[in-house]
Amino acid sequence: MRVLVVGAGIGGLGAAIALTQHGYDVDVVEVKPEFSVYGVGINQPANSLRALRSLGVLDRCLAVGYQFDQCDFYGADGEHLVNIPYGFSGEDVPCNNALSRLDLHRILLERAEDVGIKVRYHTSVADLADRGDEVEVELTDGRHETYDLVVAFDGIKSWTRRKIFGDQFDPVHSGFGVLRITLPRPAEVTGMRVYQALGVKLGFCPLSEESMYMFVVTPQPSNVVHDPATLGDLLRSQLEPFGDLPGRVRDSISGPAGIVYSPISDVMLPLPWFSGRVGVLGDAAHACAPHLTQGAGMALEDGVVLAEMLAETLTGGGPIEQILRQFGERRFPRAKLVQDVSHQILANEMAINADNYAASVEAMRTHLPDQSRAVDRLLDAPA
Repeated sequence: MRVLVVGAGIGGLGAAIALTQHGYDVDVVEVKPEFSVYGVGINQPANSLRALRSLGVLDRCLAVGYQFDQCDFYGADGEHLVNIPYGFSGEDVPCNNALSRLDLHRILLERAEDVGIKVRYHTSVADLADRGDEVEVELTDGRHETYDLVVAFDGIKSWTRRKIFGDQFDPVHSGFGVLRITLPRPAEVTGMRVYQALGVKLGFCPLSEESMYMFVVTPQPSNVVHDPATLGDLLRSQLEPFGDLPGRVRDSISGPAGIVYSPISDVMLPLPWFSGRVGVLGDAAHACAPHLTQGAGMALEDGVVLAEMLAETLTGGGPIEQILRQFGERRFPRAKLVQDVSHQILANEMAINADNYAASVEAMRTHLPDQSRAVDRLLDAPA
């Protein structure tokens, strides 16, 4: 069977590798003119690491990344509020492995090349028509191809989602945005460290022995477009409420180099995610706030689970339409859990103000460790 994967991001590459490993003939197209990735970090929790293991790249990811098993929350002045051990078992893979996005993408690209996948850059889908037992695809490079299945991991602004399901599922802005930057890692940053000020959240995540990334979440209008030249000033102003390590980092930032801004938006496409033999997965189907660091993990799981279930069609396990329906029914509750929990964490943290700060800290100390472990244990279960 021939499969077209639209998008060569983390989810698209993962799906292409998984499908190829199960015997499918896979083409990958990517609208970007060439390989390019934001130079910031990404954390991969245990469930995502299991997906990476099934793709044959876990050891390479662990070799370049940084493993940790706990998160510490602090006040803006550096007061330690609560320690939260992650609830993943850690028996077969680490609880977390953080690495640069560039490293993760390169590792997946190398694996794709190892299994014979070629990515066509500066190419996407111009049009498609589902004929029932095959999909006719017109590509932007002028080619016309026929596939048994089209799977789109074309991001939160997915062209495929709009083409197949309409514009009623376009991204919904949360009212918040996040600035990220990669920095040298101080020796004390050996796990996730989160600092909470009034209406501002800051975090550090170790990426290697030498580096970490910092993220800062604040209210942001939906239509804001920041001039890249001003991002250094913007980041320093957002760090103004903080002392301790965040304050020292603030004082070390001299310009906009390496700073990336992203709005935080949600997408939740209701089932079905496939219309006939065309479907959208990853952020195109279920984008969410980054507060559980599960976005890439959900996309990788999509690709791995889809390939495993489709393999049943190669051995007489049922018609492909039935498998695709069962796939959505299996994946939707897990993706919805991640989105709902992530959005609730975002809302709770951004609602902290001078009047409720003390009560919020007490609630974090009392409830957050158990709540966090409970979610991790759910995601520790098979995808």
